[in-house]
Amino acid sequence: MIPYFAILVIAILFLYSAIKILNEYERGVIFRLGRVIGAKGPGLILLIPMIDKMVRVDLRVVAMDVPPQDVITRDNVSVKVNAVLYFRVLDPNRAIITVENYLYATSQLAQTTLRSVCGQGELDDLLSEREKINMHIQEILDKDTDPWGIKVAKVEIKHIDLPQEMQRAMAKQAEAERERRAKVIGAEGEFQAAQKLSDAAKILGEHTIALQLRFLQTLREVATENNSTIIFPVPIDLFTPFMELAKAVKAQMGTGGTRGKGEGGA
Repeated sequence: MIPYFAILVIAILFLYSAIKILNEYERGVIFRLGRVIGAKGPGLILLIPMIDKMVRVDLRVVAMDVPPQDVITRDNVSVKVNAVLYFRVLDPNRAIITVENYLYATSQLAQTTLRSVCGQGELDDLLSEREKINMHIQEILDKDTDPWGIKVAKVEIKHIDLPQEMQRAMAKQAEAERERRAKVIGAEGEFQAAQKLSDAAKILGEHTIALQLRFLQTLREVATENNSTIIFPVPIDLFTPFMELAKAVKAQMGTGGTRGKGEGGA
């Protein structure tokens, strides 16, 4: 009875070490007596116990957080920059054979590349041109990790930690810029208003009747207000037509009287 039980245990252990099941997103790099025979999977994999060794490799996209790095920009400003790296394994064989630990190697390479690229630009470029810097870092990492069978899909700078002194200086600069824009907009508004008033004055100067109509409209608007006493300067030009009419009537009457006297004497 005991030998049969021992044989059963050995058979179970044999099958457990010989049969491997890989998921759809996994591949198994098989080593046979230390020599790579290829990557297999997904599904059921049969190994030779004590001879074959399998290393699982995940083919899914890995989101790796790059720790904050101390960076000195080209204009001598010390900042801390962290990022996130997205990559995946394209060739499981090279990812296992070429580099000892591709996750650790990719992380270290991302940190050094982040410091190097961010240190080549000024602080304003680092704040305003993140997309350009992200693409530059991604191109460098993708080129360096290609021999490892790794594809770097994307790099994103998450946060830029500025010193307190620099934050206050940038806040003052932003406030001064807003004040400058407000003054420029106000000056442009005053210029446009003055230009419109100049055009209106020119039109009113060419057409005196328009000035009189405007004056009468102003009187009408003031009359609608609940004011007990209104003092309003009256331009003499408003009465010019009436004065001319009075002169004409007076002249006509004078001519008529002279003619009457002449006829009486005859």
